[in-house]
Amino acid sequence: MNDPILLLASAGPPSGESNPMASFILMAVLFGIFWFVLILPMRKKQKKTEELVKSLKTGDKVVLTSGILGSIAAVEDDTFLVRIDDKTKLKVLKSAVAGLQGSTPETEQK
Repeated sequence: MNDPILLLASAGPPSGESNPMASFILMAVLFGIFWFVLILPMRKKQKKTEELVKSLKTGDKVVLTSGILGSIAAVEDDTFLVRIDDKTKLKVLKSAVAGLQGSTPETEQK
């Protein structure tokens, strides 16, 4: 009658409870990993884009988030007038600028 299944069934649940501090530390470590892997790089990229938008002036060649290429014809409070062609101009929000034409993204530089 030394059946291992019968012995396991009669053993019952483990008597010790898990330490709540250990689970708190595990959650803190996971949050730290997410912070350094996801949130921090995203904040750095957003800050660089904001600095780029603030430094743009008339004549700069830009790429919009929609993929449209053009040059800045005029700068207003919260918008740019972007010249797409000789007679075509678009009024876009400053947040629609993705970067400068000809500059390589960060992923290609590394």
